[in-house]
Amino acid sequence: MFCGSSPGRLPEYVAAATELGHELASRELEVVYGGASVGLMGALADAALAAGGTVIGVIPTRLVEHEIAHAHLTKLHVVETMHERKALMAELSDAVIALPGGSGTLDELFELFTWKQLGLHRKPLGLLDVAGYWRPLLAFLEHAVNERFLRAEYLEDLQVARDAGALVDLLAAHEHRSYDKWIDRPAADRAERA
Repeated sequence: MFCGSSPGRLPEYVAAATELGHELASRELEVVYGGASVGLMGALADAALAAGGTVIGVIPTRLVEHEIAHAHLTKLHVVETMHERKALMAELSDAVIALPGGSGTLDELFELFTWKQLGLHRKPLGLLDVAGYWRPLLAFLEHAVNERFLRAEYLEDLQVARDAGALVDLLAAHEHRSYDKWIDRPAADRAERA
C-alpha cells in the first residue's frame, strides 16, 4: 500500500484511506504499508486495526521520528534505507494499491510498475482514484503509450477504480500476462545490425 504521509487537501482522501483499511480488514487481507501514524498512511492503518485487521509497517530509521512511526501495528519493520523499505514492502505484498500521495508514493508505485514490465514480479497493481487524483497521471501514461515509450498492454494492466471494494475485486481477479518489453523490436534489431 502506497500513500501520502500527509492527509492532502480534500477530506475525501482520508475518507478513502479509511474505507480501504476497513475493506481490507473485512476481507481478512493484511495491510503492508509505510509504517507511519500520520496522513493517509495513519488513516489507513488506524482503520484496518480498528476493524480487527493485520497491519505491517516498514519504515526507515531516519523516518521513524519524522513520519512518526505507528506505535500500535501488528508488526513494524525498521530498515536502514528507502531502498530496503521498498524491497521489503514488495516482498511482503501480494498486490499493490496506490492512494493519493506525493513523490514518495510515485517512486514506490513506478518502481513496482517497472519491475512488473521487466518480469521481476507478477503482482497486480492498482490506483484508488479518489476525487480524480490519478487522472493527470493516467493522461500522461496514455501520452507515453501514444509516443511509443510504453506498451498499451502495461497501462491496461494498471487497475483503476474510484471505490475501495471495486479496486480490491479488480486486483483479486487480475490475471498476469507477459509481453515482450520492446515496442519496436524489429526496428531495434535492424539498428543493431547496421
